[in-house]
Amino acid sequence: MDWHQLATQLFPEGQDIVEHEHFLSGSAQVEGKTVDVIGTTGHVPIGIEIALSQARAILRTVQEHPGRPILILVDTVGQRLRHRDEMLGINSYMAHLGKCVDLARRKGHTVVGLVYDQALSGGFITSGLIASSCYALPQATIRVMGLPAMARITKVPEERLTELARDNPVFAPGPENYLRMGGLHGIWQGEQEGSLAAELSRALADSPVEDVRMALGRERGGRQLAQPVAEAVRTGSHVRPA
Repeated sequence: MDWHQLATQLFPEGQDIVEHEHFLSGSAQVEGKTVDVIGTTGHVPIGIEIALSQARAILRTVQEHPGRPILILVDTVGQRLRHRDEMLGINSYMAHLGKCVDLARRKGHTVVGLVYDQALSGGFITSGLIASSCYALPQATIRVMGLPAMARITKVPEERLTELARDNPVFAPGPENYLRMGGLHGIWQGEQEGSLAAELSRALADSPVEDVRMALGRERGGRQLAQPVAEAVRTGSHVRPA
């Protein structure tokens, strides 16, 4: 979905979002309250410039508008794979962005992520996936790593990974599988007029304070051991087989 069309559906009360070199920023009205919006478009890979732009926008909200909700619109093919970005330490820039999102959450800002097109790799992990809650549209493409790339790295044949992906959401792309794993809090259908605006309003009102992704993954059958293992590490206890 084009971001202009998306913004029209999300913010019927008005918005002033602008695009600059695939970086989105601005504010919008949701039920009479202001929400700051940042994001990306055009399937752009996240290089150091966009990572810094997003981080700067989040810090500006934290400094100038304490407690104001933040919506992150996600459309990216992941971090930019260029020698220049690697030499400049793209990993540090991505980590900085993630820390800024975490800071906003700790300072009382509700941060909601929405994958409206593509969400791949580190560009998703340090934005929408680290938000207070994250949602997606049904047609969104979500994956941390494609099966061909996973096969090359793990040395597991792609045919075997494809077979595993049929039953195990950890190996499979798509919003439905990330919903099962707890990475997404929900999928917004947006089929009826005004439905996306209503979904956003509910998400802003109901966004959890604590990170409940592991609990959601266990409840939905997508990640059975993540929560028990984390709890065992925290308490020094043993994990009991399911």
